Formats: sequence, C-alpha cells, structure tokens
Amino acid sequence: MLDEVLLAEPRGFCAGVDRAIEIVERAIAKFGAPIYVRHEIVHNTYVVNDLKAKGAIFIEDLAEVPKGATLVFSAHGVSQAVRREAQERGFSIFDATCPLVTKVHVEVAKLHKEGYDFIMIGHKGHPEVEGTMGQLTEGIYLVEDVDDVDRVQVAQSDKLAVVTQTTLSVDDAAEILAAVKRRFPSVREPKQQDICYATQNRQDAVKVLAPQVDVLIVVGSPTSSNSNRLRELGERLGADAYMVDQPEDLKPEWFDGKRRVGLTAGASAPDILVQQVITRLKALGAVSVRKMDGVEETVQFPLPKGLK
Repeated sequence: MLDEVLLAEPRGFCAGVDRAIEIVERAIAKFGAPIYVRHEIVHNTYVVNDLKAKGAIFIEDLAEVPKGATLVFSAHGVSQAVRREAQERGFSIFDATCPLVTKVHVEVAKLHKEGYDFIMIGHKGHPEVEGTMGQLTEGIYLVEDVDDVDRVQVAQSDKLAVVTQTTLSVDDAAEILAAVKRRFPSVREPKQQDICYATQNRQDAVKVLAPQVDVLIVVGSPTSSNSNRLRELGERLGADAYMVDQPEDLKPEWFDGKRRVGLTAGASAPDILVQQVITRLKALGAVSVRKMDGVEETVQFPLPKGLK
C-alpha cells in the first residue's frame, strides 16, 4: 500500500533555466509579443506551452523570423553559423545560452587558437552538442560511448582536448573519459569538469534517494537529457524508475504493492508539475510527503544587458 513520498533535494529548475525563462518573459514584457525563440528555450513541454501562451514563437529555421524581430537563443547554445546568420538578418538578439555552456564554447575557441583539436563526449543531435561542435568548422569529433572512442579517427593527437555536454550522466561521462585517456594518454582535460553543478547535484540526490524507495518518479520531458539521465540512474540503482511529463502520465499499476515513492525533477521541470504529481500520488494513496536533506543551491546568473 502506497504510504510515503520522499522528495529529492535538490530537484527542478537550475539557475541557467531560471535565467533563460526570465529572458523570454522580460523580452515579451519590454518589446511586446511576439518574441521569437530559436529551438525550445528549455526542454520542457509545460514551460514551452506557458511561454507560447504569453507570446513566444519557437522556431528552428531563422528564415521563419521576420526582419527586425527580437530573437532569443535557447539555453542550449547555438553554433557560430547560426549566430552569424542571425546578425546578418538584422535581428535584435538576446542570448539565453546557459553560462556554463558558454564557458565550454569559450574554452573551445581559446584552445582552438592554440592549435588544439577536440573530442566531445555527448549525444548526437542534441542542440547543445550541435552548438558546441558548431563553434568550429573542423577538428572536433563526437563520441557517444566507449565503442566510439575506439573507432574515432582524429587528424592529429599531439594537441587534443576533451569537452563534454553539460547534462550527461556523471558516471557515464567518467567511463567514456577514461577510455579517451587510455587511447590518447596526453589528452587535455577541462580544468573543471564540464558537467554542470545542477546535473551533478540532481544525480547525487538520486543516488541517495533510489536505494530507499520502491519506485522513482522523475518529472521531465522526453527531450530533456538531464531528466532521462536521472531515470536511468534510478533504474541502475535498482528502483522501478519512470519519467512523467505531466501528472496524468502516472499509472496506478506502477504503485501496486509499493510502499515508498521517490520523486525528483529534471533541471528544466517547473515546481508546479512536482506539486501536481504529489497531489496525484496522494489521490493514489500516499499519506505523507517528506523532503530529504540535500545540497542547497545558491547559484544565480545575471541577465543580459538591455533586459535588467
């Protein structure tokens, strides 16, 4: 019989997501609707629909944006080609790229000038990966797993550096990095790991939470990399783990014969959804909700000039 809900701490929005959403909302308030956003501002259905209702239009192709319009780059970052095209088309641009992704872009540009090529650990087709790899026109190679590391053909290995997508599984990335170092012993690692503090903290919380619960629910959208990693991690630690985009996705049979449910949310999932999921779990029989101890996040990122 369902009894207790254990809430992971921390969970939900990170500083980069907070900032990205605020950039869109402030742009709409200051310049009026519509504001165009290249790609989903963050990978969450609820957030995207909420901003659409307020006057944001999400596009993939800059040709869809009228001349002179206001354009926001998503939190995942964009390639240099997209940046150049946006400037050539004369848009008023606000960059909502997460500062931790920008840090990776800056590092790539700096080391490229010093003659480095790169191996990037990440997921093919993810907008953050496309943005980071698109900082260069050549000399950056994507690996998704250890097998890719064995197969990758680099033009030169004397000056080789490694960068990673910021929302990966910490454990998976470490395993792939170890393989890169075995094959290219002199590879240069980032001074601080690229995986962001919020991704790390949410994964660490699930490592504490999962062994204590029968079922783990992750609130997040299917496109959210960091949410998917939380579900996978819970499963790896032995919990029945499910990801839900909305409370209606919860299936009563998941909780048959289960006593304790763990609940967390990806870095792009709003707290309102977590509260709605709790309400639904109570309707399914949960009696108490208890918050775990965990890291308190105090990181804040400034808004771009012109929106403060």
